[in-house]
Amino acid sequence: MFGSVPLFLLISICCLSSFAEALTAGLGHGVNLQPSYYNGGNVSLGFALMKSAAPKVQTVRIEVEPTVPISLAVSWISEAVNNGYAVIVTYHKATVLGSNSANELLQGANWWKANYNKLKKAGNFVVNLMNEWGDHSISAKDYATAYNDALKVVRKVYSGTVIIDAPGWGQEPQTVKNAILGVGGVKISDTNIIPSLHIYPDAYNHGKGQWLNTSDIDDLASAGRSLIIGEFGSLPAGSVDWAGIVSYAKSKGYTILGWAWNGDGYGMNMAQPSWSNQPGATSFTKSAYFNTIYNLL
Repeated sequence: MFGSVPLFLLISICCLSSFAEALTAGLGHGVNLQPSYYNGGNVSLGFALMKSAAPKVQTVRIEVEPTVPISLAVSWISEAVNNGYAVIVTYHKATVLGSNSANELLQGANWWKANYNKLKKAGNFVVNLMNEWGDHSISAKDYATAYNDALKVVRKVYSGTVIIDAPGWGQEPQTVKNAILGVGGVKISDTNIIPSLHIYPDAYNHGKGQWLNTSDIDDLASAGRSLIIGEFGSLPAGSVDWAGIVSYAKSKGYTILGWAWNGDGYGMNMAQPSWSNQPGATSFTKSAYFNTIYNLL
């Protein structure tokens, strides 16, 4: 490590032509895990199956509900690191997804301030400040203002790359782009960030009045930062060519993370049994959904 920047990111920065490219390329493709809501978070993460059946998975994004004991979150991170995976940790407060409350985002930042040094003892990871803060209607100005305040708090304990989810449940690239560029009068001043999109069949870009498509990838990239597909999956139903967008992002060198290895409550789980059905399970096999995600990695 150099400061709080993981070694794998530093190596990538040295070897690639631009900082923006290095940020995403330093994280391989992978999957999401949401263990917080099952058996009090005391679940088997299924890394034995992941290592044997999913060798293309290089990164895991672990969502942590703030009610979960930090010691438990530490154990998840440690297990992932010890199994050889790069890790993204996300503050995930289920009751406020899509909230425009700047105070909620600041609470997330303060959670990081209070807990980052405890969590990092488990090993290196990248911070995803908060899952899906902001709805479709939030302005670029308000989004930038709130993130500027939150990022200042996080920077008191963490100097590495910060992933920030697009508002509108990860579906508003135009808002993030404008916030980065300062359209609307306020820009996100922190440059060591990666905006994240969440790609599903119902992903609608209200900023442009259209279903999300591949042009949104290039449009967001034009803001001068890298980007990441922080989540993607095949539900719920909608008109988006979600697999096409994910494949396009991958072809451009951006990291893609499938939803989900386990922890989804609606059937998008690569491992079976799902924690929602059998939270005490210790042995897993590939589900019918497995290849839906894995074939795109």
